[in-house]
Amino acid sequence: MPGHQRADARRNYARILAVAEEEVAAHGADASLEQIARTAEVGSATVRRHFPSRQALLIAVSRKRIEALCARARDLTGTGDSRDSLLEWLSELVAYCVSARGLAAALSYDGASPDSVHENTCSAVLEEAAGPLLDRAARDGAVAPGVTVADLIALAVGITLGTEHHPDPGAQAERLFRLAVAGFSPRRSRAEEG
Repeated sequence: MPGHQRADARRNYARILAVAEEEVAAHGADASLEQIARTAEVGSATVRRHFPSRQALLIAVSRKRIEALCARARDLTGTGDSRDSLLEWLSELVAYCVSARGLAAALSYDGASPDSVHENTCSAVLEEAAGPLLDRAARDGAVAPGVTVADLIALAVGITLGTEHHPDPGAQAERLFRLAVAGFSPRRSRAEEG
């Protein structure tokens, strides 16, 4: 948020964001913007002035989590086995998306909105931070050629959105993530077949 805004506008932004964090935590990406406005005791137009789209609101709500994931990617870069480091970060991304309702939706909206001000911000920041992790794993032959961080983020988002209504979304998301990593139909060698 620009620092040149009036004090009352900065207070409104902070109050709306605090309420939005609670609403998104309770209701996910479908949190009502009107309910956020009522609870923050501002008008709907004020909410839309600060957050011109649902995507902009989800990005703002997810900012701290995105920053934490970026820091974690930087921490893991250059440490231990490259495959293990990448998979640890991806597992944490999936877990974050499951626990932080709205984060997967913020990531999945990227590029899908005509709102160019916010286009790709969450994914772009994560892609930049995790790029060195993937590059190192690729150099070590630990990932298939052509895999991108965007592919891995899409996988995490898909797993998260696909398990959000499961009785135990965290356990199911982790199971599907491990299945994706292992592959559901690994080729058997001729020695194993014979």
